[in-house]
Amino acid sequence: MRQIIPDDWKKRLDNWRLDLDARFDSALFSSLRGARELYERYSAFMDRFYVGGWKRWVFIEPFSEAATIGLGGLVLLLALAIPAFRETADEDWLKKSDLAVTFLDRYGNPIGSRGIKHNDSIPLEDFPDNLIKATLATEDRRFYDHFGIDIAGTARALVTNAQAGGVRQGGSSITQQLAKNLFLSNERTIERKINEAFLAIWLETRLTKNEILKLYLDRAYMGGGTFGVDGAAHFYFNKSVRDINLAEAAMLAGLFKAPTKFAPHINLPAARARANVVLDNLVDAGFMTEGQVFGARRNPAFAVDRRDENSPNYFLDYAFDEMRKLVDTFPKSYTERVFVVRTSIDMNVQHAADDAIENQLRQFGRDYHATQAATVVADLDGGIRAMVGGRDYGASQFNRAVDAYRQPGSSFKPYVYTTALLNGFKPTSTIVDGPVCIGNWCPQNYGHSYSGTVTLTQAITRSINVVPVKLSIELGKPNGPKAGRAKIVEVARRFGIKAPLPDTPSLPIGSDEVTVVEHAVAYATFPNKGKAVTPHSVLEVRTGAGDLVWRWDRDGPKPRQAIPASVAADMAGMMSHVVSEGTARRAALDGIPTAGKTGTTNAYRDAWFVGYTGNFTCAVWYGNDDYSPTNRMTGGSLPAQTWHDIMTVAHEGVEIKELAGVGMGEKLPKEGAAQAMASAAGAPKTLEVKPGPPPVLTRRGAEILVQVEKMLDDAARVADKAAPGDASKPAKPVSSSALAFPENYAAATASGDAAPASRKN
Repeated sequence: MRQIIPDDWKKRLDNWRLDLDARFDSALFSSLRGARELYERYSAFMDRFYVGGWKRWVFIEPFSEAATIGLGGLVLLLALAIPAFRETADEDWLKKSDLAVTFLDRYGNPIGSRGIKHNDSIPLEDFPDNLIKATLATEDRRFYDHFGIDIAGTARALVTNAQAGGVRQGGSSITQQLAKNLFLSNERTIERKINEAFLAIWLETRLTKNEILKLYLDRAYMGGGTFGVDGAAHFYFNKSVRDINLAEAAMLAGLFKAPTKFAPHINLPAARARANVVLDNLVDAGFMTEGQVFGARRNPAFAVDRRDENSPNYFLDYAFDEMRKLVDTFPKSYTERVFVVRTSIDMNVQHAADDAIENQLRQFGRDYHATQAATVVADLDGGIRAMVGGRDYGASQFNRAVDAYRQPGSSFKPYVYTTALLNGFKPTSTIVDGPVCIGNWCPQNYGHSYSGTVTLTQAITRSINVVPVKLSIELGKPNGPKAGRAKIVEVARRFGIKAPLPDTPSLPIGSDEVTVVEHAVAYATFPNKGKAVTPHSVLEVRTGAGDLVWRWDRDGPKPRQAIPASVAADMAGMMSHVVSEGTARRAALDGIPTAGKTGTTNAYRDAWFVGYTGNFTCAVWYGNDDYSPTNRMTGGSLPAQTWHDIMTVAHEGVEIKELAGVGMGEKLPKEGAAQAMASAAGAPKTLEVKPGPPPVLTRRGAEILVQVEKMLDDAARVADKAAPGDASKPAKPVSSSALAFPENYAAATASGDAAPASRKN
């Protein structure tokens, strides 16, 4: 290397490096010296403003701390505002909820509407002055004075609520309520309130006060499935909002706070009482005098009687939600917001479902301590024929068929048995029904007994708990039960179950929650020869002018092969025994092939029957909203009977289809013919056994039976005294213990579900 580079080049390189180092050191020194001189000049300049002594602690330090805290507060506000402003990212935010849908049943008959229509023919100037005053006096008296958030009103509400020890007065302005209606949900969380406040300020910068008030009056929910004061005026008073009087305006203004609670077609006295409060607000706010509201107090508003209008509101809410998701998939260039939608509902089946649930709850709900129920009837392509989300839509709009997650109990076991058949088991495969434990959890059968060696068909028929747990262990070998449960969850996903299904040892016996609609449509995989379908309510979408936009059979998701057809047929054959000779005998249909599974959870909190035929599938759930236990209600009692009553109507006038794995149904014994023959022979008439109250004697019943027994004893003694020479003895009175548990109660108990599932803690 030394021979390659000449000596004079080496000297030049060393000199260049020394020069570079010197230049760098000089530049660094000069820079630091310049910075020091600059700092000294700055310090000398700032010394002119130095404040010491008491002035510093009174003025300077507080100002400095305030500036620091203010800067931190601004950073925090920006962080909190970002999630709220993301809601406004859509350029079409003002039309985001502007969707008006008229719904038809599957045959083209109108059944209701949902959404909001802007009625430009009624501008804000044409709204009655008394309605606007009543709204402002009740909802936001300082509406035209604040910037979107009423600081004084919020502070007053906080003080009032603190004194009352609960929520007595709301502090949200009209702008905040509009922000919630446009962008947010109704959940009561701090995050939602923060977003609501930022969005209210944002709206105030984009719209005028009158535009905000007009949007609020058009988009607020007013009960009865109506949105906006004009729609509410037509629904409650059968007139335009232009024509309402002061009493009617006060009643409408009272609906903003709690439309369900104060809806006049449900609770007219409460609506009138609320309207009277609105009239008080008008006087307190100085908008009217007592003399002006006196006539409205003496002549309160009357609402149109709509008790006979049985609109399928739970179904309409579900269909409207599906329609909103569907519209989001349309091209951005598509601006149409008014649609006519043909749905899958069959109003005859819907009425049958409503009546069946109401009749069962009215007759037996108190005995079983059950207050709510839900059901879904679906075609085998997933179309919802009927949906009941609760006993009374007017009392609660919460859709228990769609939004409630409840434990399915033993009705989850078909997914377990399907997984077993997919992994080499057969319906005739045997397994020992005996004690088993996973860790420290040991499942028990109903009755705390075991049956020994049973086939899979016998196990599902008797709803044995131990067998599905043992199957999950076998399916997981050699990787353990957790791997077996993972296979079960994977199969349930294939069927269409989208619920979380967290991994727990008790998963095979139904401890993980599902929804009624998912559970019902998932069972359609069995009669569909293994093809899973998607639950849906929309069949056809057209514009207001009649142009076809979307159609389910053309644009909807297609059925997918979830399991082999042979496995689906084997499962149908196994599950048919549940109806013919197992825990769901009350669900049997005359001449119609039927299969299904009952389900009862721990402490009898949930009772299910999910079944299907070659035409339809249906799931029925009974329970309580607060998860309180029922009085020993099983899936084979009210749920199975309700299922039977609904499906009997659903199959009227329908060509009965064969169920793969079962064949055609068998005719049930004719009770009428049997009774006629018995009467001809002189035998007493046998009554049909219905799912009566549970075999539990109440305290009042026991007291009455004791009194009856005492009266019979007294009558016997009187008869002995009246005929001392008569050798015949009066019959011994029937004891109260014999009356307490008659045979029909024992029969009802025997036909109940035999396997309550353990509830997850």
